[in-house]
Amino acid sequence: MARVLILTASYGSGHNVAARSLATAFERAGAGVRVVDHFRDVVGPVFERASRTLYYWMLRRLPALWGAAYALADRMTSDSPLAFGMTRLGLARLTRLLAEEMPDVVVTVHATPAVAMTALAERGVRVPPHTTVVTDFVAHSQWMARGVNRYCVAAEEVRHEFVARGIPPGRITVTGMPVRPEFENALDAAAARQSCGLSSQTPVVLAMAGAHGRFGRLRHVARAMATLPLGVQGIVVAGLDRDLEASLRRLTQGTTVRTLGYVAHLHRLMAAADLLVTKAGGMTLAEAMTVEVPLVIYGSLPGQERRNERFASRSGIAFIARTRRELGAALERALTEPALLDRMRHQMRRLRRPDASRRVVSAVLEREGITP
Repeated sequence: MARVLILTASYGSGHNVAARSLATAFERAGAGVRVVDHFRDVVGPVFERASRTLYYWMLRRLPALWGAAYALADRMTSDSPLAFGMTRLGLARLTRLLAEEMPDVVVTVHATPAVAMTALAERGVRVPPHTTVVTDFVAHSQWMARGVNRYCVAAEEVRHEFVARGIPPGRITVTGMPVRPEFENALDAAAARQSCGLSSQTPVVLAMAGAHGRFGRLRHVARAMATLPLGVQGIVVAGLDRDLEASLRRLTQGTTVRTLGYVAHLHRLMAAADLLVTKAGGMTLAEAMTVEVPLVIYGSLPGQERRNERFASRSGIAFIARTRRELGAALERALTEPALLDRMRHQMRRLRRPDASRRVVSAVLEREGITP
């Protein structure tokens, strides 16, 4: 049985979603899998909690600072001294982990463990073949470590960007981004609406901002949706933030907009929707394309989300709104120009890769000549 080690990180939900999806796909292929949180299990839980708290605080209070740091990091090599050794934290534990697990391959879904694997190889540690799965629609220099044998990227445009920045084409495979297993099979929109208690006669507008809804501008979105024509069914998903959920319930009380907290059946809601209002998280874009729901992107954070936003705009799958006025105009246009939404769905159909997890498994196992 092939042994696969997947290294992830709990900074946002997308990395862990990709890791779990890949673990399921590898197990289906007959491989043995272990998923390890690089910061919590390798660097250490105290560092993980402190750094994650700082990261979330920065996103909420000083998002422009995070955007500037992201842009600066893109000008640095992944092993730059200006990183102050952050990518080398936990190397001793990572060495022991590799010795204990003896994986046939390592898959990373976050940039930092990818760079750490390269640092081990440079120190003379024998490391197995290493694939990194890029979880944004972006080519950023911190993903580009010399020791990566293969990059699995979400789209041809991302592949072109990696090639333009010096990565040999033969090391890049366009697999799509691994989505949750429930998104892999197409859902009938009418059946999805029925299961969610929604009418099939009027448009459905869904709004969300990832698992941690507080990082989006859902209050702005809820107010805009509350002014939509009475025939529109609006749903706002607050995610795990109970305070935000309570605030949104007060805002939408007496309107046609329903407020929900965390929902386990998000794939059904997305399949039922005619339009999705969200910020541009990488996993959200991938899953939206999978169910072919056109997008209004609003409230994206500086950094990777703004870069994902560019991809969505250039690909013709989204309206982009930066202000409340632009949000209202985008909603009105989306709901009054059905032919435009049809063109967006067509573009999504061209870009979607619901079988991305299986493609990654194939790239990792078959090309390394490994039998599960």
